[in-house]
Amino acid sequence: MLAPTVGFDLDMTLVDSRPGIAAAYRALTARTGVPVDADAAVSRLGPPLRTEIARWFPPEQIESAVVLYRELYPAYAITPTVPLPGAREAIEAVRARGGRVLVVTSKMGRLARLHLDHLGLEVDEVAGDLFAEQKAVALREHGATHYVGDHVADMVAAAAAGVPGIGVTTGPCSADELREAGADVVLDDLTGFPAALDGMIRLALEQ
Repeated sequence: MLAPTVGFDLDMTLVDSRPGIAAAYRALTARTGVPVDADAAVSRLGPPLRTEIARWFPPEQIESAVVLYRELYPAYAITPTVPLPGAREAIEAVRARGGRVLVVTSKMGRLARLHLDHLGLEVDEVAGDLFAEQKAVALREHGATHYVGDHVADMVAAAAAGVPGIGVTTGPCSADELREAGADVVLDDLTGFPAALDGMIRLALEQ
């Protein structure tokens, strides 16, 4: 069986970071006086931070708000974050098949590492601050054979990298949206990932 190199998105694919991110946004509001609807913000995780910040802050304050949010993030967002169902087992499944695990995320790499280290999720590489087609660059660079994500932009990334996209409906996008964006397989969560990976590897070997 071929040894896979699987890329995973982070937020709402491997981890449920909504409580922590909401806390970080509330801290940002407390520090700046600019009201951010934290619950609304965490309902649409996936795009780069600046996209969300731009909904709430005037253009001249966006960059300073991004910097401050990232300064606040470690204190507020790491501890409340938990692995999503099947996340640990998905990583172990790649390892058990002799493969490598990548995390390719729109979150800054150092903040993604804090989550992974806190939760004891061991991966081989982290590529951060990337979205949609930008993720494809990292996927190709690290020789990814599959990419797993919860957002339509993750399926765009997989297609741009020329690898199968595996969608999970644990984030803001529906199964139909993920399929329309090019997902080869759509799962309710990562508990179905090991079997799906085996099926995709077998299919690749038969072709």
